[in-house]
Amino acid sequence: MLQPTPPPPDAPPDASTVPDASTVPDTLAFPGDAALQTAFGTWQDELLRERRMAGNTAEAYARDLRQFLAHRQARHGRPDIPGLVALKPRDLRGFLAARRAEGIGGRSLMRQLAGLRSFARHLAREGHGTVAALGAVRSPKVERRLPRPIPIPAAKAMTGTALRDGEDREPWIIARDAAVIALLYGSGLRISEALGLAARDAPGPGTESITVTGKGDKMRMVPVLPAVQQAVAAYRAACPYSLDPEGPLFVGAKGGPLSPRIIQYAVASMRGALGLPPSATPHALRHSFATHLLGRQGELRAIQELLGHASLSTTQLYTKVDAARLMDAFDAAHPRAGTVRRVSGGASGL
Repeated sequence: MLQPTPPPPDAPPDASTVPDASTVPDTLAFPGDAALQTAFGTWQDELLRERRMAGNTAEAYARDLRQFLAHRQARHGRPDIPGLVALKPRDLRGFLAARRAEGIGGRSLMRQLAGLRSFARHLAREGHGTVAALGAVRSPKVERRLPRPIPIPAAKAMTGTALRDGEDREPWIIARDAAVIALLYGSGLRISEALGLAARDAPGPGTESITVTGKGDKMRMVPVLPAVQQAVAAYRAACPYSLDPEGPLFVGAKGGPLSPRIIQYAVASMRGALGLPPSATPHALRHSFATHLLGRQGELRAIQELLGHASLSTTQLYTKVDAARLMDAFDAAHPRAGTVRRVSGGASGL
């Protein structure tokens, strides 16, 4: 049985309540002959080096492909490239049905198909032939989940240090966590983007914007509020280590690069103190940044640029969040809300 990983030295006291998927080893050996394993390796290299895919996504694609090959091996013997090229649509539907029976949701099945299609395209580019069956299988339809923003008062509280005054932690560590969280909520950064900042790029007093490197090594400029500048300055003043300008801005308790898990632990600790649901994660602070901007009449295209979304459709999810919030407020406050809901369209009931 796997034993829980002890919390890092700068994690809050209740950090053990946060699961860490990275501690679960991937014990699934690669099923397939030597040629297929070689193709698998070159495909992974292509995803990471040429397409600059995020490491987590490439790893998920690799895991999905191994699961499919294991499924094939259990039923038809050791997989090889000619066997994949000759796949029938029923073979793929059978795999998806088996995964669905294991409780895998539509979103994960859709990603698994995306991974298989990516590998099939690689085989075609390498001259092995086309896996025509993949073109005959539709991706499962899934409803895009709406982001769950954190209420403004709670988000503001997380960016400060007062909420953690009673914790048995070094003051500089609490200041560091507050600075990272301030960047997530105040500038809309992903946690990887905040922790990827070099010390030389630290926002200081009077800094109006910084350049961050996002997914696919794409760079973008984001604003830095005075409150964020102050949070970062307070952390740097309290940090006991001399930060290398070329090294990371945010360091761990022993002076090395800061792990994202530490910020996850910190947010989990504050989440409990604020009575927030499990959906209140570091990434939810980025969602909150976008949703609260939109609620204050922020322009959608500008928010897309600030978040670094490649597609406007991704940013448009926040319009649904804002509309849902408005309708909830309407239902709670309008004296005829119940009547409106019963009349077609609603507006004719007023």
